[in-house]
Amino acid sequence: MKLLVRHQTVYSYDPSAGRVVMRLKLMPVDTPAQTVLDWKVSVNDAPVTGFHGNSNGEMEALWVRHDQLGQAVIVAEGLVETRETHGVVGGPISRVNPLYFLRDTPLTRASDAIAAMALALPDGNGPLARLHALAAAVTDAVTYRAGVTTSATTAAQAFTLGAGVCQDHAQIFIAGARVLGIPARYVSGYLLTSEGNELHETHGWAEALVPGLGWVGFDPSNRVCVTERYLRVASGLDADDAAPIRGTIMVAGDILIDADVRIAQADDGIEERQLQRQQQQNSPPPGLQG
Repeated sequence: MKLLVRHQTVYSYDPSAGRVVMRLKLMPVDTPAQTVLDWKVSVNDAPVTGFHGNSNGEMEALWVRHDQLGQAVIVAEGLVETRETHGVVGGPISRVNPLYFLRDTPLTRASDAIAAMALALPDGNGPLARLHALAAAVTDAVTYRAGVTTSATTAAQAFTLGAGVCQDHAQIFIAGARVLGIPARYVSGYLLTSEGNELHETHGWAEALVPGLGWVGFDPSNRVCVTERYLRVASGLDADDAAPIRGTIMVAGDILIDADVRIAQADDGIEERQLQRQQQQNSPPPGLQG
């Protein structure tokens, strides 16, 4: 399946910001489950070219603006071919010891209730079956409900509340997996829903390390392992660590954020136009910088 994505985020500063630094994790990489055919990231229409590989084998860049800035328009867009791997996503080459993903963070620290839920799961059929049971238990305990949690809500808080969104489900799953001694990490990316080309948001899910299989993606919110409808972008210890955009500012008052994500399954015509655009970018007219 070929997925066409356009993800635009607008930050408006009032009054204007004196200095803005953003860490961008918006560049997907090739994995056994996906191949990047065409992708670019820009800020205020200027291409971001400083992406480099991090210790997770993924790409990130720093964008810095020192003078006054009233608005930052960040656009990530491109074409990615995804493959059905039945949840076994493999992953980019990483220099990080998988045991690192047993580390707790404030967002993923297990409460006594989360630990009790995880430890009560049957373990007779091996770690994969236990992880499937954990994902189901998380969704049974925490109803999907938008607007009741925020990006700062911890796994323990969402579990006590009994409601939340994909970020909460994923972080509770991660907390439970780590209680069981299974490395787990948060993944940010995109999901093509059954509605097709509709307004979306970025999506979050989890990956857990299963002996003999490697990293396996679990989406408790949708009660599935990841499929070819998922486009993986970045990972981390928690949602904050894997956030597509994270930044700091100086001399700013109110900050307004508006996000628009469009995802569609690409047809031949869209693919052809994307590849034409890529060729044009690779061969800029004389006198212009690429």
